[in-house]
Amino acid sequence: MEFNAEMHLAETERSVAFLERDGQPASAVSLSRSYATALEDLWDAATNAERFPRWFALVTGDLRLNGHYQVEGNASGQIVACELLSHFSLTWEFAGEVSWVDVHFEQEESGARATLTHTAIISPHWDTYGPGAVGVGWEMAFLGMAFHLAKPDAPRPDVEAFAASRDGRAFIAGSSDGWAQAAVAAGTDAGAAGAAAWRTTAFYTGEPQPAE
Repeated sequence: MEFNAEMHLAETERSVAFLERDGQPASAVSLSRSYATALEDLWDAATNAERFPRWFALVTGDLRLNGHYQVEGNASGQIVACELLSHFSLTWEFAGEVSWVDVHFEQEESGARATLTHTAIISPHWDTYGPGAVGVGWEMAFLGMAFHLAKPDAPRPDVEAFAASRDGRAFIAGSSDGWAQAAVAAGTDAGAAGAAAWRTTAFYTGEPQPAE
C-alpha cells in the first residue's frame, strides 16, 4: 500500500489549551480531521462495536449512555454523554488516572469532520511527553479511521509493524513534531516541547532518544 505520511499529517488540525479541571491545572489536546464520507457513516464507524476492530481496537462493555466500556489492552471508562450524529463524551481511565474524552461530529460540504479533545490533569507524564502523549495515539487512530473508510472491509493494519516501518516512523515523528508546535503555540517553551516530542517518538517507535 502506498502511504504518504506528509499528506496524512497535513490532514490533521492540532491544538493545545491549558485550563483548570476540578480545581487543578489541566491540558486539553484537540485534533480534527475531515473524511470523504457521509456524516452517518463516520458516526457509525466511531460508535459501532463491530467496526471498532477494523480501525481502532476491540471494545467491549455496555456501549450506551451511562454504560461502561473496556478497550482491549488499554483504557476503560464510562460513556457520560451521547447525542446521535453530534457528539459523545466518556471518561478515560488508565494506569490509575482519570481523564476525559469528547468527540464531536459535523457534516461538511464534501464529507464529515470528527474533532476529539482529550482533557487531563497536568502530571509528570505530561512534563515528560507533552501533548504527544495522547495526541500521537489519537492521531494514529484517526489515520486508522481514514484507512477504514477508504476500504471498510479491509483488516486493520498491524500497529506495531506500522510503527516499526519507515512510513510509520515518519508519520509518528511528524505527528510528534506537530504536537510540539501546537504546545509552543499554547505557550510552552520551545526547548521543552522539542524534548518532549523526542521522547514521544522514541516511545512509539522504540528508537533511542536523541541526546538532550
